This record gives sequence, C-alpha cells and structure tokens, in this order.
Amino acid sequence: MQNFRFHNTTILDFGKGTIADLSALVPKDAKVLMTYGGGSIKKNGVYDQVKSALKDHQVIEFGGIEPNPHYETCMKAVALAKQEGITFLLSVGGGSTLDGTKFIAAAIPFAGDDPWDILAKGAPVVSALPVGCVLTLPATGSESNGFSVVSRMEPLQKLAFFSEQVYPRFSILDPETTFTLPSRQTANGVVDAFAHVLEQYLTYDVNAPLQDRQAEAVLLTLIEEGPKALANPTDYDARANVMWSATQALAGAIACGVPQDWATHMMGHELTALYGLDHAQTLAVVFPATMQHCRIAKKSKLLKYADRVWGIRGGSEDACIDAVIVKTEEFFRSLGVKTRLAEYGVTEGIERVGQRIEARGQKIGEHANLGRKDIDAILGLCAK
Repeated sequence: MQNFRFHNTTILDFGKGTIADLSALVPKDAKVLMTYGGGSIKKNGVYDQVKSALKDHQVIEFGGIEPNPHYETCMKAVALAKQEGITFLLSVGGGSTLDGTKFIAAAIPFAGDDPWDILAKGAPVVSALPVGCVLTLPATGSESNGFSVVSRMEPLQKLAFFSEQVYPRFSILDPETTFTLPSRQTANGVVDAFAHVLEQYLTYDVNAPLQDRQAEAVLLTLIEEGPKALANPTDYDARANVMWSATQALAGAIACGVPQDWATHMMGHELTALYGLDHAQTLAVVFPATMQHCRIAKKSKLLKYADRVWGIRGGSEDACIDAVIVKTEEFFRSLGVKTRLAEYGVTEGIERVGQRIEARGQKIGEHANLGRKDIDAILGLCAK
C-alpha cells in the first residue's frame, strides 16, 4: 500500500427532511449567495424548502449555472458576490452547480490577475469563501471533496482543480430530492459514480485489500440499485443507496494508498468541450475502450474486477478480460447510455482530443505513460 494522508472535513447530513437543517448549518450572521442551475429546484419543491429553512438569513440568489459550469457565468457570480459583500455560498442542485460554486468561492478572494489561472495554470488557492451544498443529483461526488471542473467557452476548454479550501463545510443529501430527476440524469449519475470507482480501482495491485473491497462494494451497489432507481423513480431505498454510493465513490476513502488513473476522465473532458456530450456519456464511451487498450497493464485488476464484481471466472485470462469489458459496456447500455462516438454523431475530428492533451504537455494514466498515439488508439476503439 502506498503512503497517504486522508482528511475529509465535510459534514454529510443524509436523509429525509434534512434540508430543514440548513437553519442551523449556515452561520446566522452569514450573507448567503444561493447558487442554482436551470430552475428545476423551483419545480420539485427544493427551492421552497431551502428558502423556508433560511427565512431568518440574508439570502441573495444567483441562478443559471450550466451543466458543465461555464467560467463566464461563474465570473458573473463572482462580481455579484463582491458587490453584495457575500460571506457564504450555498449550492443547491447537482454536481455542476457545486463545481461552479467551488470555483466562485476560490475566485472571489483570488489575488492573481485572472482566476482562470486556478484551472489553467494550477495557481494556488490560498483561501476561499465557505461553501455549503444541498445536493439534488447524485453523480459527481463533488459534495464531499475538493475537486471542481469548469468549462470556458473562449478558449474552448474544460479543466479541473483541487483545493482543500473548497471542501463543502456541509452537504445535505435528501434522496427524496432526486425523485423527479429525468431518467437520463439518473442514468448519467450511476455511470459517473461507477466510472469514478473504476478510475481508482482498475490500475495495478499494491496489496490494499480493504480499499479494493470498498471499491467493489460501491460498484456492486450501483449495479444492483441503479436499475431499481430507473425503474421506480420514487423508490426511496434505491435512491438513497445510489446517492450514498455516488458520494462514497469520490469521498477519498477508496483512493487511500492506491494508484489512480483518470485517463478516461481527461479524454472525456475534451469530448465534452469539443462536442457538448454529457460528462457521463463520454465516460460510458471511453471506459471500455481504455480497458481494452490498457488490458496488459491493468491485467491483475481487470481479472479481480471480473471475478469479484461480475462473477466471471474460469477459462483463459484473456477470455475473462474480454468478457468483463463486454459486461461493463452492457451495463452502461442497460441504463440507456450509449457507448460509441458515432451514436452521438461524432464521426470526425476526434484526433483533436489527443492534440489538445499533448499540447498541454500531459501524459495520462496511472503510469503517466499514455500519450497522443494511445489516445488516438483508444478513441479509435470506441468510434463506431
């Protein structure tokens, strides 16, 4: 097992009716900027619950944060927050709203010339405004970590940063807020969480059996509970299990002491930036192809994944690996998520993904050895 330091500071307030706890979780003297997306929270009752819980607080609203939050939109929120003297940010919505809010929190006190440098140049986040979260879409795991992904329209980029400064102070996780999610968003959430686990699990063995079994537990739960949540959107238990699995997928525990990959995510970010695909759609497309291309380097973990998660054992090692790659792709498709670029109308220009990653001087994968040729090969495998 590799050395690690684990410290997660987020309070996770889970269960029915927990939005009411906002009144105690948000400091009484805070001037709150409440951020949200396209307005679904006003249709499903979450907005009214939040406003009721914060009736004794000073709250200013900022809506319109996009899926794959735009830097340009976030900077409008930064300007508003500075103008109004905001002291606390409350994200109400899915992971994209929270990712955008984390960037806003870091950008407000940023002392450099351009807050985009946090993403593009790795400029350090020395301080940030405190952030809280009411989660309505389990997927990204952003509710319990310090990661944020933000897109910029000009130049066309989708980049990530990490800072301990932007861990949410608290996250409220009420499964009932997910009952009205469209099936596409539910399916995307399951795929996203599943892929997060695979990025930390499908690498190489470092004798970390506890972390392996924790990862396998999340994968098995998503396989069992994801289809239930799709089939019966108001199944509280299924929704609760999916929500908690998505949180655990990227809360840090299963990453302790093990190598991580994230190559699929980096390719996926480029596909989203270039073609506008949903984040989870890119993961469902690229992950099976990454597994195929890296089957030798990932051999021991692919065989463990085949055995422990999918019950594939017996026969040759190559046959087991072939079977588990097929099984993974079939699972994504069973949720209604396509797994080929051509199915999304992406038939030209995919070489730009490798070009853009190469232009940043990046080598990706758990061994940092996947370059332009590997990226082209992987995307070629999932093209049609």
